[in-house]
Amino acid sequence: MSHASPNDRNAQLEAELIAKDQQIAALQAESLAKDARIATLERQVAELSERLGQNSRNSHRPPSSDTPEERRKRRNKEKKAKQQRKRGAQSGHQGTHRELLPESKVNKFVDLFPKECENCWKPLPQVPDPAPKRHQQTEVPPIEPYTTEWRRHEVTCPRCQYRTRAPYAAEIPASPFGPRLMAIVALLTGVYHLGRRRAVDLLADVVGVRISLGALSAVEARVSEAVQPAVDEAWKKVGDAEVKHTDGTTWYQAGATMALWTLATAVATVFKIVVDSTKPTLQPLYGALQGILVSDRATALNFWAMERRQICFAHLLRKFISFAERDGPSAKFGRQLLDYTGLMFEYWHDYKSGKLSREMFVAWMAPLRRHFETVLAQAVSADIAGLSGSCADILEHQAALWTFVERPGVEPTNNHAEREIRAFVLWRRRSFGTQSARGNRFAENLMTIAHTARKQKRNVLAFLTECCQAVRDKGRLPSLFNAAA
Repeated sequence: MSHASPNDRNAQLEAELIAKDQQIAALQAESLAKDARIATLERQVAELSERLGQNSRNSHRPPSSDTPEERRKRRNKEKKAKQQRKRGAQSGHQGTHRELLPESKVNKFVDLFPKECENCWKPLPQVPDPAPKRHQQTEVPPIEPYTTEWRRHEVTCPRCQYRTRAPYAAEIPASPFGPRLMAIVALLTGVYHLGRRRAVDLLADVVGVRISLGALSAVEARVSEAVQPAVDEAWKKVGDAEVKHTDGTTWYQAGATMALWTLATAVATVFKIVVDSTKPTLQPLYGALQGILVSDRATALNFWAMERRQICFAHLLRKFISFAERDGPSAKFGRQLLDYTGLMFEYWHDYKSGKLSREMFVAWMAPLRRHFETVLAQAVSADIAGLSGSCADILEHQAALWTFVERPGVEPTNNHAEREIRAFVLWRRRSFGTQSARGNRFAENLMTIAHTARKQKRNVLAFLTECCQAVRDKGRLPSLFNAAA
């Protein structure tokens, strides 16, 4: 029987130890890989959980995107807040009533007189009362289209028997539809956003005019061209304004994703559909970059000097709500930022309502600003994933956080632009956008005219009719800004 030498046994033991060390190293590497994988999955789960918890309160999502459960919770919360209120008008409510039209607007008067005295029952004379009790009913008479026909007669010369037809006169319009009818067509599709087929049906049922889809599309193009000078005028007004709000959203042209942007001021609102929302595409829209720009923190807008911007606190508020609803240390910072933002809005509303003077508002905001920025800096130093980076980005916009405190006439939110663009968003959801560049121009132009005309207290249909009339008669084009209707 042979026995292994000590050297052989030592070599064997050493080989076994090396093998075990290699096995342990492999297990350690596998464990580290699993730990990294678990950390990645945990991060993804946290991100997905936060995304699933997003709604209109804590993100940029609109209320219409909330789930039925979220809407139910919101309604229950609002209902609970109003539990102490009885149904209907509250005590002290003045109520609203339809105002009577002035006599100059009344087409027909029916005078009613009592026949006899309620005291002695003797006949009464019909003496007009200087202050009679008035009642009114408004009706729309049947709409009958008014058609004008031009007839070019051909006449035979009694001497040479040559037949001569009347020349094509300049007064004969190029379109078979008059200015007001074209304005109604554009109003239905470009302002009230009826589908073209529905607009065709409505024109036949209500106005009594039959029009094809192709003719309706041609009318849209004519009206869009007619209002172009007024649209250019609105763009100039916006460019010259000292304070302007801007916002953007997605738009579709024939299924391709594009971008829709608005610029809104106190006197005008303009819209533009562009290929994308990149800085090179957007910057030309903003002209000389004059005045204060109120917006969110979109990086594509960084061409505007930060010192002449105001970042929307409504967007920040939703971001802070999302922080506060997380687990862990993010919640503490979120609650602190929410508290300061809520206090800021309280000061702002008191200032707007006249409870605080401008001087008092600025004085009260000074310490709040310092505390707010301190919390942001602490959140950045905490190095918390999903929190510190966002707070660092907000601090990068520090020069644009408090412009509304330093400059009268500037709002702390971008609600103005968001309200203006909302109608376009609803249009996109119903129609899935436009089909051509011409359709884009029609949408931009008609919405620009409608929103600006309303700010100028102008009747939209009347202004569209004026524009079409001016083009037909080769007259002076109307202005949106030199008269109020």
